[in-house]
Amino acid sequence: MTAPAIPDAPRKRLLASIHDVSPRFEAQVDALAERLSGHLGTGKFAMLVIPDHWRSAPLAGNAAFQARLRQWADMGIEMFLHGWCHKDETPAEQGLAGFKGKHMTAGEGEFLNLPHAEALARMAQGKALVEDILGRPVTGFIAPAWLYGPGAHQAMADLGFALAEDHMKVWRPQSGEVLAKGPVITWASRSKARIRSSLWFSALARQALPLTRTVRVAVHPGDTTVPALLRSIDATLARFAKSHEPARYASLTGPTSLF
Repeated sequence: MTAPAIPDAPRKRLLASIHDVSPRFEAQVDALAERLSGHLGTGKFAMLVIPDHWRSAPLAGNAAFQARLRQWADMGIEMFLHGWCHKDETPAEQGLAGFKGKHMTAGEGEFLNLPHAEALARMAQGKALVEDILGRPVTGFIAPAWLYGPGAHQAMADLGFALAEDHMKVWRPQSGEVLAKGPVITWASRSKARIRSSLWFSALARQALPLTRTVRVAVHPGDTTVPALLRSIDATLARFAKSHEPARYASLTGPTSLF
């Protein structure tokens, strides 16, 4: 009698992304894309696109940058909508939302305190704009600074985004199903203290996270201004590219659980 087949173990995935993709940061995004491609291969990462960074760098009307976005997408790079303006225009003064807004981001938690109607309007407008530029659907929605309020959660579900992400997980907005767990490895360049802490955390992650099914790495334009951060990014990508297969976020929607 033939022994029953043993299912293949879930493969380990490395998901990488470039945040704050905007005409304002075109040179930095180019440099980061080249860096990630060197470690992961062409198109094996995502870009998070801002329609109008701080309301002074619009995609609309910028034919040259729109062409760049299409070129990147044609290379296989996944495109996420990343807010509308990346600026918190409704900051909370008290409570948990106030703490997050003040200490987890430099005034960029755009969707943390937005009411549902405003969150829905910004998401719908951004989704339509980016998808019209690309000629294809976005992969999902990721809020600036990974911060979401109740209005944002409901708006994502209403609009049918396939994927969303925060600091600790990736999930389906409509059902709430969690597809991957674990902290995202990222870096901060805003101050010497944040640089030190992100270097410490990334070094710890290289030791503590190799057994994690899905490892997520996120880089930002500001990282290109600090050589120590770039060295840390290189070390982190090189480490996990050995144990985890560079993959697309959309691969999480398959039948195999990864955490």
